[in-house]
Amino acid sequence: MKTYYVYILKCSDKSYYTGFTNNIDRRFAEHEQGINPESYTFKRRPLELVFWQEFASVNDAIAFEKQVKKWSRKKKEALINSEWEKLPALAKCLNETSHENFKK
Repeated sequence: MKTYYVYILKCSDKSYYTGFTNNIDRRFAEHEQGINPESYTFKRRPLELVFWQEFASVNDAIAFEKQVKKWSRKKKEALINSEWEKLPALAKCLNETSHENFKK
């Protein structure tokens, strides 16, 4: 059975890059070598692999990658630090225009 990975790289500018692969070692090496000058990570090397999660299903991995890519920096850092309990609170919209903050 094939294994798939969703991973997060911490870039030299302190930003995060989220990706998906079926070979984590090869993919990290490709990022580090800077194979594609147009890629997000090319000018942000060196890189650090700070999170990865294995999946047995390619569809589950792709869905999780898409979800994480939309997350805030704080949510990604909670994931990186295995602070799962923080994720629900960090997912709440704090904008004044949110329906949860509507004042009657």
